[in-house]
Amino acid sequence: MLDSAQKLIRQTAKHLELSESDTNYLLSANKEHIFDITLDNGSTHKAFRVQHNNARGPYKGGIRFHPEVSLDEVTALATLMSLKTAAVDIPLGGGKGGVSIDPRSLQPKELEELARKYANHLSDHIGPDKDIPAPDVNTNAEIIDWMVDEFEQVTGDTSQASFTGKSLENGGSLGREAATGRGGVIALKELLRLQNMQDDKITYAIQGFGNVGSFFGLIAETHHKNWELVAATDSSGGIHLESGLSAKDLDDYKDKQGKLKAYELPNATVLDGPDIVKAQVDVLVLAALGDVITEENMHDVQASIILELANGPINEKAYEYLSKKGVIIVPDILANAGGVIVSYLEWLQNKASEQWTEEKVNEKLEDYMVTAIDAAYEYAQDHDLPLKEAGFALAIKRILQARK
Repeated sequence: MLDSAQKLIRQTAKHLELSESDTNYLLSANKEHIFDITLDNGSTHKAFRVQHNNARGPYKGGIRFHPEVSLDEVTALATLMSLKTAAVDIPLGGGKGGVSIDPRSLQPKELEELARKYANHLSDHIGPDKDIPAPDVNTNAEIIDWMVDEFEQVTGDTSQASFTGKSLENGGSLGREAATGRGGVIALKELLRLQNMQDDKITYAIQGFGNVGSFFGLIAETHHKNWELVAATDSSGGIHLESGLSAKDLDDYKDKQGKLKAYELPNATVLDGPDIVKAQVDVLVLAALGDVITEENMHDVQASIILELANGPINEKAYEYLSKKGVIIVPDILANAGGVIVSYLEWLQNKASEQWTEEKVNEKLEDYMVTAIDAAYEYAQDHDLPLKEAGFALAIKRILQARK
């Protein structure tokens, strides 16, 4: 992921005719915090916080608890966050953090201890106007609430603006839970309008019917009757039905059963997870993990539009192949930016000691997403670039302008 992100930055830098100094500035992180967290049970775990760039505002980015967390992964994600916040033109920079651990191996008290020790160690380096972390893989509002409480105890800050993704009772924002999925729906809707396809019947498949993917499906089903979900998978497998699936029924089933694998309908085809990329649909929504489409399966893709709701779901070679083939890829730095936009709105509410209605939050989210898609699409048309490179170019120009 780091290699892919850095190669795309170099490519875009070449297009923009940037100096070597500016290119190296974009590739380099401002600060790396690498430390160990030792729990009372005696186990020690490697922890990270990479602060990539703050030319446009405080560092912003999630904290993940996962066994495969590494410095390279966190650096890649911090770099992408700098580009994402700039691509959607919110005044924040990019950061990312994590702990190399399987949180399922911890008791609740140990999980709280881990969260508090992480926040405590970084308390001098984060805060409302320095670096504003948020939840990510295997972290949630409860974990963030513990971190906020620890940060407040250490620093005395009571603004609740030190972290986003908090519970509602502790300063969180309405609309945050659904924000990434909702942002994806807005991005696709606007792209279809720009392509004069807004009234066409659209079939789509969701790879990764989890938190983000299910919200995408539910919101699309409610607001876009001419979009039809025909396939969905999660980590266990999934289902394909040519005549259409109900996102609400799938979501209800997952709530009860936990996995889609055993979901059955008359005339439906059971899918192994990887097979969904072969689905004959107009739009393929990638809402799971990175590197889902690679040189091994890129030839199987039938969709004409791919929406990257996950971070880095298409590797470098597959991206080049699909772009040359004419597939429109709505890049992660635009498609999944709904989460960071609503995090920014949460931060604004905290700074002003306000709580906005969900309607107001969603309206502002739509404004940011539509403006960002329109700007990237126009740049892509004017410079004969794929949408991803156009988004990167706009982001890089904004970061360098802020630096000046």
